[in-house]
Amino acid sequence: MPGLMTFEDLKNAVESGTIDTVLACTIDMQGRLMGKRFVGHHFVNDAWEETHCCNYLLATDLEMATPEGFAATSWKAGYGDYIMKPDLSTIRPMPWLEGTAMVLCDLLDHHSHAEVEHAPRTILKKQIARAEAMGLTPYTATELEFFLFEKSFKEIAKSGFRDLTPISDYNEDYNIFQTTKEEAIMRPLRNHLYAAGIPVENTKGEAEAGQEELNIKYGPAMATADHHAIAKHATKEIAWQQGHAASFLPKWQADRVGSSSHVHQSLWKDGKNAFFDPEAEHGMSDLMRSYVAGQIKYAPDITCFLAPYVNSYKRFQKGSFAPTKTVWSVDNRTAGFRLCGEGSKAVRIECRIGGSDLNPYLAMAALLAAGLAGIEEGLELAPPITGDVYETAEVVEIPHSLRDATETLRNSKLLRAAMGDWVVDHYTRAAEVEQEDFDSAVTDYELRRGFERA
Repeated sequence: MPGLMTFEDLKNAVESGTIDTVLACTIDMQGRLMGKRFVGHHFVNDAWEETHCCNYLLATDLEMATPEGFAATSWKAGYGDYIMKPDLSTIRPMPWLEGTAMVLCDLLDHHSHAEVEHAPRTILKKQIARAEAMGLTPYTATELEFFLFEKSFKEIAKSGFRDLTPISDYNEDYNIFQTTKEEAIMRPLRNHLYAAGIPVENTKGEAEAGQEELNIKYGPAMATADHHAIAKHATKEIAWQQGHAASFLPKWQADRVGSSSHVHQSLWKDGKNAFFDPEAEHGMSDLMRSYVAGQIKYAPDITCFLAPYVNSYKRFQKGSFAPTKTVWSVDNRTAGFRLCGEGSKAVRIECRIGGSDLNPYLAMAALLAAGLAGIEEGLELAPPITGDVYETAEVVEIPHSLRDATETLRNSKLLRAAMGDWVVDHYTRAAEVEQEDFDSAVTDYELRRGFERA
């Protein structure tokens, strides 16, 4: 039963006994799947229309704690409900889980039935609608990088996260023999996702021992975000089934390469890539040039959505293939924005700032907000930077820390106009919670450094 399913397909599969469990999932602030497992018969008979969840799902940190300071909900407000409204166009089998299908849900206000403004899918929908009002359709693709480890999540946790041995012994970038050893995980990952209707193109070894990359075919922005969230979830589940751990932490060891999630973008009009102009330099249309100029101008404003945690900023190091400057270049991996497909109908811009921990809905919404602002403002694109961008002086730096990025987000006129004050304030508070939690922690570094010497 490969690919997406209609509701009728699901009903028939439940009646035949092929499907007995339906996962109704929403997306939390961290980009994770949250929801319920329904008995198949109950879902197709009743719960297909709506179910409910606690509204704290959009006011937690990574630990699922309930920090104070969110206007959306609190202990004082009593932590009420949201409606989970299944998007029946997203029904698909989950072939790596026996007898299981899933559906993604939008979150609605329990009283007004309006979409919850700060829900990730809602935020992305708003920016897609802005583009569509301009006659444009956003197409995107994300790259998923992650590490595989020898041991399971439970074994690693029992070691205090100290026994972190990658599944391979050396840098396996493009190495077919080395990645053959990991096919017990990667082959079912590719094939199960494809059977679930996610157009996986390939996997490969990345630029470090145990590091992998999963690539999914480009598509409309919302579909890409859905594919990314499901694929990330599947990667962890399938690795777990094989007794291994898969981690999307951007920087798990200081002297090893970090993991990113590059986002490729183009805008289409009348079935054609509106970024392509065969007569223009590099094949870049004026529309594309303004879009890229907007992303460069507003990169500091949106970095919090591309790098949402304290650890995210450990990636941004010279000579690491992670960018440090908000400039563009032509097929140059040292820049924050790279022109890909130069001079061809596939011309697009790749944002290299995002880490593997990003929420794809928020990241793409922020990138669209910046790019569309560039079009609306008629921004002109400066010439591309050449050579080693790490050594380029007098250009804007990517924020160096979550603290810096949070302050820029808080004061962003762009995002307040594009997303609304409510959304900006909500995610500013989420970033503050992350920083506050880190600031109160006593790290291994502090113990090693000062236990005796201080």
